[in-house]
Amino acid sequence: MNSIAQKIEEKIKSFDRGTIFFADAFLDIGSSEAVRQTLLRLTNNGLIIRVAQGIYCYPEIDEVLGLGVIYPTDEQIANILAERSHSKIVPTGDYALNVLGLSTQVPMNSVFLTNGKSRKISVFGNRQITFKNTAPRNLAFTNRLAMLINSALKSIKNDNVTSEQIAQIAHLLRNEKKDDVLADLKLMPVWIRKIITSAYE
Repeated sequence: MNSIAQKIEEKIKSFDRGTIFFADAFLDIGSSEAVRQTLLRLTNNGLIIRVAQGIYCYPEIDEVLGLGVIYPTDEQIANILAERSHSKIVPTGDYALNVLGLSTQVPMNSVFLTNGKSRKISVFGNRQITFKNTAPRNLAFTNRLAMLINSALKSIKNDNVTSEQIAQIAHLLRNEKKDDVLADLKLMPVWIRKIITSAYE
């Protein structure tokens, strides 16, 4: 058992900091019970973080500012789950607003559109990540910023968008390659297209 635990720990330490991994990644080393016990011990020792059931992270450590353990974001967790199920995702609502700096509110429950199954995952901090199945059109974006802006603005709705939010969007767009953003215009409602094109005028 000790040699199995040692091999699992050595494998984890070979990962890059910030890597999110699944418990079944170690089933070639030992039984599911041996893996479970080892991951529990390493979690209690602070080497790894338990992200959700069967999902762990070898966390980054901030030694510059002294912030200590850096927890993975909901989007990082969602991306690794999407990669595992060979599906695509798009962040929506409050999460997209927060990422873009359009809102300071940190959502307790993040929602992602997906071409995979609809489901909910409970993660650390009593939070939830929800995946909602959607039409392929909503996942066809090639530019991440365009995708986030479209998602965020649709959650705000046209009549509720403030001048401060438009200014923030314009600031973000000016640092993004114009052609890459405009390539996704066809996927957006007309009123969002106008906000984006006006930022480049």
